[in-house]
Amino acid sequence: MLSRLTEDGAKTVRERPQRILEVNKELETMGVRVLEQYAVLGEYDFVSIVEAESNSVLAKAMLELVSRGTIRTISMPAIPVEDFAKQ
Repeated sequence: MLSRLTEDGAKTVRERPQRILEVNKELETMGVRVLEQYAVLGEYDFVSIVEAESNSVLAKAMLELVSRGTIRTISMPAIPVEDFAKQ
């Protein structure tokens, strides 16, 4: 998942950087587990490797986050190369 903070989101993270970890815990309650997460420079602010039971579970969680107005996301379901090569 790629994410970009909105102006409100940037203000929140500037004032309370631990909010990022709080959101990760909220995601767990929605069925999305953050496996790895990186703050990055460039077009996006964060790259997160997440795991969910299904794309639907992830979509619902992302809708919840986006509806708050503090972040915009792009999710990209990934297939391990080993599995892809078996097809």
